Amino acid sequence: MAGNYYRSVSLVFLILIVVVDISNGENTTELDGVWQKRAVEAKEAALHAYEPNPTSVTDHLNGEVHRATDGRNSTRRDLHKYNGPCTATNPIDQCWRCQSNWAENRMRLADCAMGFGRKTTGGKGGKIYVVIDSSDNDLVNPKPGTLRHAVIQKGPLWIIFKQSMTIKLSEELIMTSDKTIDGRGAQVHIAYGAGITLQFIKNVIIHNVKIHDTKAGNGGLIRDSVDHYGYRSKSDGDGISIFGSTNVWIDHVSMSNCQDGLIDAIQAATAITISNCHFTHHNEALLFGASDSSKEDEVMQITIAFTHFGQGIIQRMPRVRWGFVHIVNNDYTHWLMYAVGGSKHPTILSQGNRYIAPPNAFAKEVTKRDYAAESEWKNWVWKSDGDLMMNGAFFVQSGDPKHVFASGADMIKPKPGSFVNQLTKFAGVLNCVPGKPC
Repeated sequence: MAGNYYRSVSLVFLILIVVVDISNGENTTELDGVWQKRAVEAKEAALHAYEPNPTSVTDHLNGEVHRATDGRNSTRRDLHKYNGPCTATNPIDQCWRCQSNWAENRMRLADCAMGFGRKTTGGKGGKIYVVIDSSDNDLVNPKPGTLRHAVIQKGPLWIIFKQSMTIKLSEELIMTSDKTIDGRGAQVHIAYGAGITLQFIKNVIIHNVKIHDTKAGNGGLIRDSVDHYGYRSKSDGDGISIFGSTNVWIDHVSMSNCQDGLIDAIQAATAITISNCHFTHHNEALLFGASDSSKEDEVMQITIAFTHFGQGIIQRMPRVRWGFVHIVNNDYTHWLMYAVGGSKHPTILSQGNRYIAPPNAFAKEVTKRDYAAESEWKNWVWKSDGDLMMNGAFFVQSGDPKHVFASGADMIKPKPGSFVNQLTKFAGVLNCVPGKPC
């Protein structure tokens, strides 16, 4: 479950901050004021990012998949069917992967987002920051050249890595807005320490890194921007925690075995796309919506596309409350309990996925509704369209049988689940070599 990300501080810790932080000229009122201001800005950003016509987003993505797989002519992003050594198989990948100069033109990636996170540009337009040091020893004054120093800098920044490395975060990595973490050209592991936190920020891309074996942090004094640091309570151990943040794109990320969730999106986080990822060996994978009482999550809109849910995943792929989630052309080859679940009337549109049920005769159902009688959940809009059900898998739909997400003929049908093996062929971290198509 999601933890207390507001990091409320007890009187004992308030006293501790005053004593420890006096040399920085801060006091607890200013400390609280910084996060209060960020929270207000984040709420405004969420309302601005909310798409009142979500079907326009789902239809656009389905249309791009058809163009990519049918080999039609280019679109505004020069998406077309590639021949030769590059075998990008879905429209996001076809936007950039077959360019041999990707390493000299890294920011092209920012033009390729689709789904609800389609407006995310990350650090595009900013400087390139090269991480040369895998250490994470000073949380208050991070060492230049480290990932922690990079993510707190002001303005847009495109963060890359000089060489392959494993970064063991001493405590949660608190990012600022307008950043891209781009692991292409190196094997980058964020592992065996804390995870990544996106709290009350916007416009972040996380791309081509492996995040695994994350642990809960103990908290303490941590810098969260160039101009501010403060006390943080214990973190949960999520791989990526998206809290009240908007315009987030997570692409070609491999994740497994995190202490809590792989990815949490809560507290009015919205405009998020998770694409081309590979998830394995985890219990509660994706949690969207903090609690049944968090009505602010009604603005939550998330796309999951071209992702492989693989070996050792037990449940929550995702588990949703309140919001709208488009689950399209993903490969569910393993689950032990269920695949897609939720409570508090979320809207779930499952299109063109492949669901392969486990051998367990009691775990064939793809869906699971929590904390509601059938008389209540039968009104939740959960639809399956073009999904491929295998090994006895079945999806229990709900909501008005006549409900459509667009006006009949205007709705673009998804590419059916039989295409999933092709569309997810390169899910997870890529082995990108400069000078060659990725």
